[in-house]
Amino acid sequence: MDFKLKDRYTIDDLLLIMRILRSPNGCPWDKEQTHQSIRNCFIEETYEAIEAIDTNDSELLKEELGDVLLQVLFHSELESEAGSFNFSDVVDGIAKKMVVRHPHVFGDTVVSNSDEVLVNWDAIKKETKKQSTQTEVLQSVSKALPALMRSAKVQHKAAKVGFDWPDVSGALDKVGEETQELKEAIASGNSNDCTEELGDLLFSVVNVSRFLHIEPEQALTLSCEKFISRFQKVEQFANERGINMTAASLDELNSLWDEAKKN
Repeated sequence: MDFKLKDRYTIDDLLLIMRILRSPNGCPWDKEQTHQSIRNCFIEETYEAIEAIDTNDSELLKEELGDVLLQVLFHSELESEAGSFNFSDVVDGIAKKMVVRHPHVFGDTVVSNSDEVLVNWDAIKKETKKQSTQTEVLQSVSKALPALMRSAKVQHKAAKVGFDWPDVSGALDKVGEETQELKEAIASGNSNDCTEELGDLLFSVVNVSRFLHIEPEQALTLSCEKFISRFQKVEQFANERGINMTAASLDELNSLWDEAKKN
């Protein structure tokens, strides 16, 4: 194995490590992997980096960004072995994209604020991706995104051509309308209608979040954490009072929940 241990490694060293791991004498696990088999690893590592950002943990962020980078290198190595592209091509591609999409920095375009930058960015992106309609722009939003995030992006792009409520009140009214339609679907007992109307309701709630400039994923994450914290209190109260939560009535549990909420 032609590899030297060092006190500090470079990106070239990491590329070499990846090639060694995938070589005939490398790691059995690494040699077995495909794009599909490590797909979820990419998602998990990205979310772990997000958690480090959310907790303002710089040391953890450094580690998790390294894990994300490893995923980029891994997928690049798989393509290099297939003769498609390599990591250098990935770097070249993103560098060229940044230059093209920043003509106000690398060209003669003049902008006065970040809003103008974003307008130019969208126009350049639409041109380079050969999108002739706004529908194509909406279709380009990745289907692999979490549904709440994708909904917000789709709505934001639709709003750019005027397809939007004038203010949040219209979006809120839509939530009420979709809630009523969901109630009717539930009453009908039609599972497909329930699925459709529940999706419409969630989509409408995301629209409200967009008007409030709140990330729906972040808002729902905070609600999850709040629920867990309150549930912990409910369980604590139940244990202190000898209440079997499984056997307790809904009224008893709601009473404990209200107490936990006040606390």
